[in-house]
Amino acid sequence: MTRSFLPYILVAQRLGIAFVTLIIVSFAVFFATAMLPGDVAEILLGQAATPEAVAGLREAMGLDEPALSRFVHWLLGLAQGDMGTSYVNNIEVAELIGGRLLNSLRLAAVVTLVSVPVALTLGICAAMWRGSIFDRLVSLLTIFVVSVPEFMVATLAVLVFAVWLGWLPALSYGVELDSWSAMLRAYAMPVISLSLVVSAQMIRMSRAAVIETINTPYVEMALLKGASLSRMVLRHALPNALGPIANAVALSLSYLVGGVIIVETIFNYPGVAKLMVDAVSTRDLPLIQSCAMIFCVSYLSLITLADLIAILSNPRLR
Repeated sequence: MTRSFLPYILVAQRLGIAFVTLIIVSFAVFFATAMLPGDVAEILLGQAATPEAVAGLREAMGLDEPALSRFVHWLLGLAQGDMGTSYVNNIEVAELIGGRLLNSLRLAAVVTLVSVPVALTLGICAAMWRGSIFDRLVSLLTIFVVSVPEFMVATLAVLVFAVWLGWLPALSYGVELDSWSAMLRAYAMPVISLSLVVSAQMIRMSRAAVIETINTPYVEMALLKGASLSRMVLRHALPNALGPIANAVALSLSYLVGGVIIVETIFNYPGVAKLMVDAVSTRDLPLIQSCAMIFCVSYLSLITLADLIAILSNPRLR
């Protein structure tokens, strides 16, 4: 009886760990942003503001309350869907993030649709023909891309496709999206930069997962019985490597959380990351905290989903 409930116990345990991690991350995000240099009230009122005006604005914004009290109030608001009000724009943070979040999700979806099929195909083929020229070439290219930071990949993309060749616009924002070709041109540079970084990680991890499964005795036995290489991989290795491959995809896509901040800034793409970078310069704490929590929840959701797929796809647990 206990063994039959083991998958559900592990799933509940993993969800509990994710919830506790989210609370810890929210604590870190709130106090890290609260420690940013500079007084928000002084920045909003300017250097000519009197101490009385600064003190009055701090009281109006609730900044004179203890930090722990402000954290609890902010966390309860987030739980109810209230992200607060922007200090600079004096409008709801949810309203500011709404359109930008849709742009970021659209960019992430396009990158996922491009990078996942390409990366899994290259990773699986490299594992099937390991040691070949194809495998060595793919490994060399992935090592090169992994070793180069995101901002360098984006800068090289601008230099090659926008400056030297003149095929694509250097900035995504401000391009007229009046046709499918114009939309493709606007999305091409961010998608190319993010897909290269995400695909390189995914190729390496999926290749390692498939090779590890190919080396198991039951797969080798299928090969000894006369199964072809493609049948051995597609019929025997891939179903049992689903958990590690899902983990590889989720971990690779989690790089979008960090990479999208750099890419959106370089290409002036109107997403949540660009909004958060602009909010840091104005010390708009509610906006910074909400954007940071969106990225943290996205990263934690991907990692948790990968763990759940790994648990549920384990035949020994079923």
